[in-house]
Order: sequence, then structure tokens, then C-alpha cells
Amino acid sequence: METQTNDKHDNGQLFIVATPIGNLADITYRAVETLKSVDLIAAEDTRVSRRLCDHYGITTPLIACHEHNEEKKAVQLLEAIREGKNIALISDAGTPLINDPGYRLVSMLREHGIRITPIPGACSPIAALCASGLPTDSFAYDGFLARSGKARRRQIEIISHSPCTRILLESPHRLLHTLDDLRQACGDARQACVAREITKLYETFVSGSLLEVRETMGQKNIRGEIVLVIGPETLKLEVSDADISQALDLARAEGLSPSALAKSIARQLDVPRSRVYDLLLEANRQQE
Repeated sequence: METQTNDKHDNGQLFIVATPIGNLADITYRAVETLKSVDLIAAEDTRVSRRLCDHYGITTPLIACHEHNEEKKAVQLLEAIREGKNIALISDAGTPLINDPGYRLVSMLREHGIRITPIPGACSPIAALCASGLPTDSFAYDGFLARSGKARRRQIEIISHSPCTRILLESPHRLLHTLDDLRQACGDARQACVAREITKLYETFVSGSLLEVRETMGQKNIRGEIVLVIGPETLKLEVSDADISQALDLARAEGLSPSALAKSIARQLDVPRSRVYDLLLEANRQQE
């Protein structure tokens, strides 16, 4: 068990600093002051981070620390901190380590008793969850799903039976495929929300059932950063024949064909279409 203290005064420390996910104004005063005051900034991509630093007049030296060199850089940063230097870790956007590099570095520093201070701020999964309209009392973050195979099927199966809200990241060209897979596993009625380009000029939220979200997104030219939020599994209430008959009576005035009427009610009550159609035919026979 490791307890963080301030006993090692000769050491520097690591600050984990959240940066904006789109709108440059979404950064805290504390984050800017920290980035100005540290000796070094470890950035996922120095070219991206330089634009943020230039915007806020931050002249602290930048070094690259990304998934391909993190293990090697962690050793160098540990030595720098032991020499008394303070270092800030940032990612290209949002909160470091959340689907971004940094875990190996933080884990190593923890093992050596280095002080680590989080500077909280923007985080796209949490921002999407807050605005989704889905339950927020219990949730899980899944990041990107596996592209294919057993791993993907297992992940989607877990989501389909999850008692809590699930948060995913998805690329624009794979979103519709993922929505289709989720519909098949969770059913058309499961509630969901697609959050696109959060905090940016074309920020968009599309919420509703998986079917409704899929139909809406299928009509759009999908671009930008996407967070997909899936509501929890809800206990299915038993639907009686009387419930279906009542729904049929109310919907007859719409003038739909028997097939379309059965399909509409089946979707509304989340019951098999064949069951609704059989009840519809029986009712029609009794009226003859």
C-alpha cells in the first residue's frame, strides 16, 4: 500500500492537467498557471499542444510522451522529478489517461513514491453523459470497442445486459455499424445518445431509442469526434393480450395496413410482430 505525502522535499512532482476538448476557453485558471509554472510539459503531440500553449502565452518547454515512447520517457521523467523538476502531463485534448497515454508513467511514479496531483477539467465521456438524458447514478466507460471477432461480441453482450449506463467512443465511419450491432443485441427500444463534436461549433446531440438514433444518424454526413452513450437494460414488463388489443384499437384510426399496424404496435410495446399480427387477425375475424 502506497500513501502519497510531501515528505520527499528534494523531489519534484507530476501534475496531470486536463486541457480543452474543443473550445479553447474550456481550461481552468489553475491549469494555465500550472502549465506556466512547471519545468517541463510532457505532451502526447507537441504540435497540437503548442497551439494551446501559444494561445495562453505558455512558454514552458514541451517534450513528446505518447503510446510509442511512454515506457522509455517514463524513466527519463522519473529522473527529472528526482532532480527536483516539476512536470505536467497533458494529452491532445481532455483529461490525460482517459483513452490516452499516461498509465505506465503514473504507475511507475507511484511505485517510486512520487507525488502526483490531478488538475481536473474537460472530459468528453463525462460531458456527453451529463447532457445525454440517460441515468448518471451508475455508469461504466468502455472506450473504443474491439473492431471485430469474439472480443467485440463479448463487449456488446456485456453492454446489452448492463444495469448501468455505458459510455463508448466511436469513429465516424464505424458509428452506423456499431449502432446496428447494438440494436441486434440490445433491441431497438434501448435508449441511447450520440454526442458529436462536444464544445465545438457543430456540437450535436441525437438521443432516443437505438432505432431512432440509427435512423437519424443514417441520414447525416457523419464527421468529428463521437461519444456514444447507451442506457441501462430495463426490466421488461409483461405485456398481456389485452394490452396489445387496446393499442391496436387506438391505432386503427391511423389507417395503416394490417402488416404496418402490427409492425408499429410490436415496436411500440417491444413484443414479437407475429404475436400482434395473430391478435389483429383474430379481432378482424370476430368483427366479420
